[in-house]
Amino acid sequence: MFERLSRSWELVKASYAVLRADKELIVFPIVSLLGTIAVMIVFAIPMALAGSFGRLADNNTGIFEYAVAFLFYIVMYTVVIFSNAALAGAALIRLRGGDPTLADGFRIAREHLGQIVGYAVIAATVGVVLRALRERGGLVGQIVAWIGGIAWNLATYLVIPVLVVENIGPIEAIRRSTDLLKRTWGEQIVGNFSIGLVFGLLTLAAILLVGVPLIALAAATGSVVLIVLAIAIVVLLVAAISLIGSALNGIYVAALYRFATENAVVDQYFSPELVQGAFRPK
Repeated sequence: MFERLSRSWELVKASYAVLRADKELIVFPIVSLLGTIAVMIVFAIPMALAGSFGRLADNNTGIFEYAVAFLFYIVMYTVVIFSNAALAGAALIRLRGGDPTLADGFRIAREHLGQIVGYAVIAATVGVVLRALRERGGLVGQIVAWIGGIAWNLATYLVIPVLVVENIGPIEAIRRSTDLLKRTWGEQIVGNFSIGLVFGLLTLAAILLVGVPLIALAAATGSVVLIVLAIAIVVLLVAAISLIGSALNGIYVAALYRFATENAVVDQYFSPELVQGAFRPK
């Protein structure tokens, strides 16, 4: 555990070096977050009017809920994948020695909008199927959904940079992502370290060391305004940590793709050990 955490921290530092060189890369996760919030609000209104939230709370999901969930996943994934594609495109420019701009990232994503939407439809289909297994398949369904989710995440790990660089369809991009992982890191692999691990711990630390004391002090004053302000500060802090983590993860995936396809690592950012050790045998 401590070795994995140490490796993950080295990965965070390497990815952050790229982000520090191109601070504008943080804009892409911000766009993703704002777009996600907007999509959630848009879909929440008709679901609330139709009483879907009550049926979901009673675990009584019907055809309407699944249909809305499918459409929601498509729109949500399109927004997130578009932002991630812009981030990956800009990060690859930097890793290859260029100096990307926000316009470069968004241009790259727009040029592949058709593939992005297609991949969003596939991801939405998988998401709805896994959700149905979890909700209706009992214990066996939950286990199958859990295993399927892990397999899907691994198979699609490099899909975004593949879509950005190789200009192929979403189905072929999934196959290409899987092939790159197998060919570069082996047939039986699992993640060896993770940016999410570090930022999960940072989020927990922020809540315990900053959030809880701040809200407690605000509550002690009895002022509703101060309590709301304290909660808002904690939410913004957690959101900031999440945004940085998302940006660093996108940079890391771009670096892994470059290593897998070009066998190249920019020494000033990523050491060979970081990318070669990204995965390990099961």
